[in-house]
Amino acid sequence: MAFTVSETAPAMFLRGLRALDHLLDLAAASGQDEAEILAARLAPDMMPFAAQVRMASFSGRSCIARLTGQHWPKTDDAEATLAELKATVALSIAFIEGAEAAAFEGAEARRIELRFPGVELDFNGEGYLTSFALPNFYFHVSMAYAILRQRGVPLGKKDYLGQLALI
Repeated sequence: MAFTVSETAPAMFLRGLRALDHLLDLAAASGQDEAEILAARLAPDMMPFAAQVRMASFSGRSCIARLTGQHWPKTDDAEATLAELKATVALSIAFIEGAEAAAFEGAEARRIELRFPGVELDFNGEGYLTSFALPNFYFHVSMAYAILRQRGVPLGKKDYLGQLALI
């Protein structure tokens, strides 16, 4: 079976976002102070937990939008509770689930340009997905997991990998 962006991208982002949603449930059930969880970070120069969740959510929906030539739903990035972060994750899941398969036509070759201060990146769709979007997405999901783990939230590898985890 050939690699296709239309099958791979939504499946990968949905899997990670559902795991992230589960991590948010575990954080809420931990009984820890919510404000402390939202502000927790692994190192002083890293983004806090809330920003890691926001970035993962944004990364998923913006990638699908770029690959399909659509606009993505925006948030105000001011989520101040775990429930509000869950809503942002849910928004991303709904957007990705709603992406029509036909919208991915030509996505592998679609030109994707990213411009950040001091950085210009140009990709075809497949390269963008595999060398930037997915690694960036899973970095932020992993950091959210690691922050919760560092705080003693009871979770493990299975919580990160999801239902298919056999290890």
